Amino acid sequence: MKLMIVRFVLASAIGLSLANCAAKPLAPTLGAWQPQEYTLSTGDKVRITTFGFEDLSGEFLVSADESIAFPSLGAVKVGGRTPDQVSTVLTALLTDRQIVRAPRLSTEVIAYRPFNILGEVSKPGQYPFTSGLTVLNAVAVASGFTYRANTKRVFIRHAGTNSEEEVVIGAATPVQPGDTIRVVERLF
Repeated sequence: MKLMIVRFVLASAIGLSLANCAAKPLAPTLGAWQPQEYTLSTGDKVRITTFGFEDLSGEFLVSADESIAFPSLGAVKVGGRTPDQVSTVLTALLTDRQIVRAPRLSTEVIAYRPFNILGEVSKPGQYPFTSGLTVLNAVAVASGFTYRANTKRVFIRHAGTNSEEEVVIGAATPVQPGDTIRVVERLF
């Protein structure tokens, strides 16, 4: 008889738990970050190679006005463009101004803009972005959660947006360059 009561209590508890989960849908996790669709912005560092012209090649930091200081051209707006689009724009400018005949360029991102993490982490601040970064990695970089932290959900604001998105923390919850991660207190 006791065994039947224990089974009934367990079955009831499991049923209530499942019903509770169905009543409260989890916040969506973010989709995987795709670097091939990446557009440049302030804080990114790119390497531009103009084949056959070392003086027109180098590493450039995207400035606050989203431009780079390119040799012989001066300030060139690169913000909001992919690396391939930057190569196309520079090729056109070098050709139109007759600086190089039929230039061949390559643009690659060598350092993405940093991410920020704030709230209930031991060392909030700005940290360098690395490809494949997840929310849990970002928390580890910031020396872990505080004892008050909600370890199940965070708020993420992507660069260039004004709104935050509540996200369930999973093993592979991605972080994008320029993201701001806000770790909130848990409810007691």
